[in-house]
Amino acid sequence: MSKISDNMKQLSYGLYAVLTMDGDRPTGCIMNTVFQISNDPVTVAIGINKNNYTADVIRSSGCFSVSILSEQSPRKVITDLGFRSGRDCNKLEELNYSMVDGLPVLNEQISGAFTCQVESVADAGTHYLILAKVSEAVDASELRPMTYRYYHENVKNAPVGDGNSVKYVCDICGYVHEGDINDEPDDYRCPMCGVLKSYFKKA
Repeated sequence: MSKISDNMKQLSYGLYAVLTMDGDRPTGCIMNTVFQISNDPVTVAIGINKNNYTADVIRSSGCFSVSILSEQSPRKVITDLGFRSGRDCNKLEELNYSMVDGLPVLNEQISGAFTCQVESVADAGTHYLILAKVSEAVDASELRPMTYRYYHENVKNAPVGDGNSVKYVCDICGYVHEGDINDEPDDYRCPMCGVLKSYFKKA
């Protein structure tokens, strides 16, 4: 099984903000599985974890948008959409977005965006595979799309310090803190996911 897992990690992924409407409240999540499967009509597929609140909302509403994150996308987008649950908060409260085709779409530092109407949902074990027809798109930009590898190497675990100092790793999101976490104030929180320093373990 480890060989399979190791090989799966080599598949190429992007990073996307998949957004939808929970009644009159916007919500969404960060995903790495969005791909085009047909040209006529233009159809995409997304793979979303069944435990994700956004999955429930998409299945209920029948629609969603995809904002293609770029290498310049603010870390806050990933933090707010990726490490909190829409069950508990308004994840887009502090993000810059506009409404396109009745759906929220990020405004800043994206490579492109489009809205989708759900065509079918298939059970795929831990995930749903959702097929959707693209209904509207915004102008694409020339910003380089963020890949999952770029995210891990330059956003989540960006190299810091001289490589010789003590490091602590967040148990929740994997963020690497350079230096002794115990030197931080008691109210220090992970800059990626917001948990307290008690969630950090020495690397």
